Amino acid sequence: MAVTGAGGRGGLGCVCADATAISMVSPATGTVTYRGYPVAELARRCSYEEVAYLLWHGELPTPGQLTAQNRAERAQRALPPALAATLTALPAAAHPMDTLRTAVSLLGATDPDPDDATALRLFAVMPAVVALDHRRRQGLGAVPPRPDLSYAANFLYMTFGKIPEPQIVAAFQTALILYAEHGYNPSAFTARITAATCADTYSAVTAAISALKGPRHGGAAQAIIQMLTDIAIPDNAQPWLTDTLTANHPIPGFAHHACPDGDPRVPAMRAALGMTAALRGRHDLIETYETLAAAIYHAKGLHPTLDYPAAPAIHLIGYDTANITPIIATARLPGWTAHITEQQTANTLTRPRTPYNGPPERHLTRRR
Repeated sequence: MAVTGAGGRGGLGCVCADATAISMVSPATGTVTYRGYPVAELARRCSYEEVAYLLWHGELPTPGQLTAQNRAERAQRALPPALAATLTALPAAAHPMDTLRTAVSLLGATDPDPDDATALRLFAVMPAVVALDHRRRQGLGAVPPRPDLSYAANFLYMTFGKIPEPQIVAAFQTALILYAEHGYNPSAFTARITAATCADTYSAVTAAISALKGPRHGGAAQAIIQMLTDIAIPDNAQPWLTDTLTANHPIPGFAHHACPDGDPRVPAMRAALGMTAALRGRHDLIETYETLAAAIYHAKGLHPTLDYPAAPAIHLIGYDTANITPIIATARLPGWTAHITEQQTANTLTRPRTPYNGPPERHLTRRR
């Protein structure tokens, strides 16, 4: 059976590439911590803005520090006119991750000082990019940001032109917090490798977005929506799984390589999904979700990853399938930039050794 995201031969899975003080994913204890705090506690008791500050600075903010960060972030939420015009001119069929990658690259190209507070600038503006792209593909105009709203509420407001129910805002914020950081995952490692060359933050984030797009990383969230759509009703879950296993097709959203006994982020996101589904009248989706999860565990002993509850929750909030990965990218921005800063501070070039397994040395035997 092929499982999306599962480790295989090679892949540096057994290599300790470096040390980090940002987060820890512990298979032994089944925990994920940000700067020492369990992520489930952060999701329950903190705002996403507080978590971003924690990842950047190592400690949770005081009220004054949070107020200052929020003031600076909210002042930078609007898209520069030239960037908005460029994004609007992109083909409607462009993948939203390509749009996001283009936006970050263009921001870097137009920033006169790319090393000055770049993380906060990207943090502020990326929701506007995702929201504009969502709306333009539906033939709608941009909605300007509101500086009186929280990060999550403003993100949703710019996307849908209204503020959803408080429970929806809370569910969305939970997803942002749970996705904010996850150790040396492929996109974070890509950002660190890029930063190790002394490239600027925009370049490193652009590289991370490119890595996240792939179906074996953030792109798996899109496949989960298609999977649940194909199954449609709980009675179809077991036949679908039997056919999938027989055909050796991948099953997205299961088998976290670092947490084989269960992703500790799932319970908080599952609760958020349940709340969102109840508000949207989609009890059928929850039944299908649970039936499929039970069938996969019974057949293969696999637990769901964060993507499994997060993808349908974000979809039920109102985002189309292609926009789920850009939302994950936006959520991951504080973690990426914390890794970039840590790598730049270490000032070491990342260049692992690779054993050669090609032909032995040989020489040309013909003349010109």
